[in-house]
Amino acid sequence: MANIKSAIKRIDIANQNNARNKAIKTEIKTATKKFDAAIQAGNIDEAKELLKLVDKKLKYATSKNVMHKNAAARRMSHLATKLNKAS
Repeated sequence: MANIKSAIKRIDIANQNNARNKAIKTEIKTATKKFDAAIQAGNIDEAKELLKLVDKKLKYATSKNVMHKNAAARRMSHLATKLNKAS
């Protein structure tokens, strides 16, 4: 454990950032699973709305440096391709 005050503060900040990043990633995974379930069920209209939600969450994650922008774009592209094949 750190003894220096600034090091203790940095550990606290790192833990806060870790919790925030984990929450953002979990939201993305949950929204993606809902999108996949809608595709499997054949609910194209619902899937389109969920795709917008996933896109919003991915863009937020890139803005907070949780995910690289190219990784987010790749995921979005794969989801859009799934939607296009389903419709």
